[in-house]
Amino acid sequence: MEEKKQIVVLSGAGMSADSGIKTFRDSDGLWENYRIEDVATPQAWRSNPSLVQEFYNQRRKNVLDAQPNAAHLFLAELEQFYKVKVVTQNIDDLHERAGSSDILHLHGNIRQAKSSGPNAEAKYYPIEGWELRMDQQCDEGYTLRPHVVWFGEEVPLLEKAAEICLQADILIVIGTSLQVYPAANLIHYTKPGCRKIIVDPNAAQLMNDKSYTVINKTAVESIPELKRILFE
Repeated sequence: MEEKKQIVVLSGAGMSADSGIKTFRDSDGLWENYRIEDVATPQAWRSNPSLVQEFYNQRRKNVLDAQPNAAHLFLAELEQFYKVKVVTQNIDDLHERAGSSDILHLHGNIRQAKSSGPNAEAKYYPIEGWELRMDQQCDEGYTLRPHVVWFGEEVPLLEKAAEICLQADILIVIGTSLQVYPAANLIHYTKPGCRKIIVDPNAAQLMNDKSYTVINKTAVESIPELKRILFE
């Protein structure tokens, strides 16, 4: 029996846009009413942790209200035919709820919390419901903060993500503007002969590399074309 080929999916905010989760960079996106510096940096947490906590509580409520869209479900169904690993920049859990089984959250998972102390990556704590309160603490007594990589913080799983990309027979980049570094560099970690596909309404502007198959569509709109490419 022939071994299944390895698909690695790099997913970004556009993946979840059709589920009603706003992207940060849209004109009506998340940052419209907030300054990044006020809600998504270590400095913001130090100066006004309650505001940061409330911001992510609202994001978590939005995620819990959302449902996986057809593109999430399609990637989960691909596991019948391929080995599929998802490396996502998204902090939602829609890939999990759609049924994908191998997911690396590069920028964290909003359904979890971690310590605001020095050993933040040692343990993640599941959050019941949408609210993380300021009186909730880690095992060492530090206030729990969202398990999210903020601007200006290291990306702990970046090296692991690069190793995953090196395993890809097929790389699908879907719903990411390729403007967030260092995550955007992951597209360069592929082995010779890897089939590379980029899916985004602005893909033609984002990708000049002729080695990529370009699909200028949203994640959901791209499904028929992805099916043709993957099963032709």
